[in-house]
Amino acid sequence: MDEPITRMSTEQCWDFLDRHELGRLAYHLLEEVHIVPVNYAVDRDHSGHRTLLFRTAEGSKLIGVVMNADVAFEADEMLDDAATSVIARGRARVLDEVEEHRAENVPLRPWVATPKYNVVEVEITEISGRHFELSRPWEHMIP
Repeated sequence: MDEPITRMSTEQCWDFLDRHELGRLAYHLLEEVHIVPVNYAVDRDHSGHRTLLFRTAEGSKLIGVVMNADVAFEADEMLDDAATSVIARGRARVLDEVEEHRAENVPLRPWVATPKYNVVEVEITEISGRHFELSRPWEHMIP
């Protein structure tokens, strides 16, 4: 293993996000930072510009992104011998009735059967990712 940590390109980060559907959204609510799991989908407009979409019900997450649009998002994957992590920062906004149909055009599938009428878009301003080759030396030790 030459380099155990590889930085991912912007395109590789977006490809990773496109292949997954569960991540964590960090948002501000008053003076606190909260982090919650969300299922999401990557949306592309006609020019190829990408954003993240997720649905949410009324509650602290929705209030948080309305009061302070600055958010962070993280998605990761861990396999037996490798792990990947993508972190993005951006601005969230609740889509209006004219735009919320966009959620119907992407594979945005709720994991829990609760009503989520609000569609939130995250406009990504910064994205980075790393791929880790895991060695786990303790697994090779003789007890």
